[in-house]
Amino acid sequence: MSNNIDLLIKNGKIATASDFYQADIAIKNGVISQIGVIDSQAKKIIDAEKNIITPGGVDGHCHLDQPTDDNSVFADDFESGSKSAAFGGTTTIIPFALQPKGGSIKVAIDEYHRKADGKSYVDYAFHMILTDPSDEILKNELPDLIRNGYSHFKIYMTYESLKLNDMEILKVLSFARDNGAMTMIHAENDDCITMLTKLLLESGKIKPKYHAVSRPIIMEDEATYSAISMSELIDVPILIVHVSSERAMIQIQKAQSKGLNVYAETCPQYLFLTANDLDSEDFEGSKYICSPPPRTVRDQEKIWLGLKTGVFQVFSSDHAPFRFEGNRGKQIGGSETKFCSVPNGVPGIETRMPLLMSKGVFEERIDIQKFVSITSTNPSKIYGLYPRKGTIAPGSDADIVIWNTKNKFNLSNSMLHHNVDYTPYEGLELNAWPQTVISRGELIVESGNLVTETPQGIFLKSDLPEPAKTINKKSLLDRLEKNTFEK
Repeated sequence: MSNNIDLLIKNGKIATASDFYQADIAIKNGVISQIGVIDSQAKKIIDAEKNIITPGGVDGHCHLDQPTDDNSVFADDFESGSKSAAFGGTTTIIPFALQPKGGSIKVAIDEYHRKADGKSYVDYAFHMILTDPSDEILKNELPDLIRNGYSHFKIYMTYESLKLNDMEILKVLSFARDNGAMTMIHAENDDCITMLTKLLLESGKIKPKYHAVSRPIIMEDEATYSAISMSELIDVPILIVHVSSERAMIQIQKAQSKGLNVYAETCPQYLFLTANDLDSEDFEGSKYICSPPPRTVRDQEKIWLGLKTGVFQVFSSDHAPFRFEGNRGKQIGGSETKFCSVPNGVPGIETRMPLLMSKGVFEERIDIQKFVSITSTNPSKIYGLYPRKGTIAPGSDADIVIWNTKNKFNLSNSMLHHNVDYTPYEGLELNAWPQTVISRGELIVESGNLVTETPQGIFLKSDLPEPAKTINKKSLLDRLEKNTFEK
C-alpha cells in the first residue's frame, strides 16, 4: 500500500475557498490523489496536529529581476524572490516580462525565461507588460503568445516609459476582447501627477513624504473611473491593480453593481501603512514609497471592508524590492534624492499571507475561506491556472501550506529571506506563519527550514482566463447601435 501514496498529511483542518473541514490528504506523483479519512501507509507521513492547511498561495503581482531605466536594481532575482515566497506560503508567483518601448514582447519574454530558468524554488507564470501596442505587436506577436500560455498582461496609465494614452488603451482592450486575454490596469492620472510634481519641485518640496502629495486620491479615483469606462465601452473584463483608496474602491463597486466584469486587487501596504509613514525622519520615509501611495486609516478600514464583501477578488504583494542602503536602491541619488526619483515599490512577497492570516482571519476581519479565495483560488482562476493551482482537491497540484498559529511573535526583517535590508512591517505582532510548505508534492520548507537542495519550480502556461469566458460576442458597433436607439 505504501507504493500508492508518496506523502500523507494526517489530522489537518483543510481550508478551501468554500469549505473548512478536517481530513487527511494523500499525494501521489505531485498531485492530490485522495482526501478523507485515510488509513493507508505512505512513503512519508506528516502529522499536521490539527493545524490549518491551505492551498499554496498564488501571488498574482510581483516584480523580480526586472529592468529599470534609472540605473536602480531590483534586489531580488528569481532565486532569492522565490525562496522568500516559499517561506511565506506562496507556491506560485506571476512576475512581469517588460516590453521596452519600441521593442519586441517575444524577445522580452525570452529574456525573462533566461532569468528564471532553473532558479525558482516555486512554480511561476509570466504577465506581460505592454508599453508599445503597435500593429506589429497586436497582430503578429500577441495572438501567438496568448495561444502559447501568456494570456494576461498589464498596462499603465502613468510613468513616462510605460504609460499608454486612451487610444492605445482602447486598442489593447479591443485586442483582449477578441483574443480572450485578461488586462490588468495601473490606474493613476499621469498628467495631473506630472503637474503636481513640477509644482512641488519648484517649491523646494523634495522629501519622501511629497510622493504622497503628488499622487492624491482624486487622481486614482479619476483614472479608475476612466479605465472602467473604456472597459465598459469595449465590453471586456479588466482588473484594476493595487487599489489604495476608498474612492477608487467605490468606483469599482459601482461598476460591479451594474454587472460589469471589473475585478480588483489590493495589497498589504494599503492595509498596514499610511501616508504618515512617508513622513519619517532621515530619509526613512523612502522605504514606504510605492504607487499609488499608502493613504489614511479610514482608507485602510474601507479596504478591509472591500476584502470582506467581495469588492476585491485578489490580494497580491506587488513585491517591488529595492534596498534602502547603497546607491542602486532607494538612495539612488543619496539621502537627498528627490521623492520623484526614489525607486518605486516595497517588499512583501514573504509577508503577504502571514499578515493577512494574522490580522485578517485571526482578528476576524475576514474568514478563512475568503483568505483562500483572495490569496490563491481567485488569482488562479483569473490568470488561467485553475484548477491545477489554487485549491486542495483531487487532481490538483499538491501545493499545500501547513500553518503554525500557536505562537505570537514580532515580525523582524532578520526572519525574512528576501534580499532587501528592511521590511515595511517591522515590529508588527503576528500569530501565523507557514510551518510546512509543499510544492507539487515536494517539501520545500519544513519546520521553518529550507529542505530542498536546488530550485525545482517550473514554468506554467496559462489557459484562457475564467473572466474571458464571459465576453459578449456581439461587435462594438452592433452593441452601440442597439443601445443608442430606443425600440
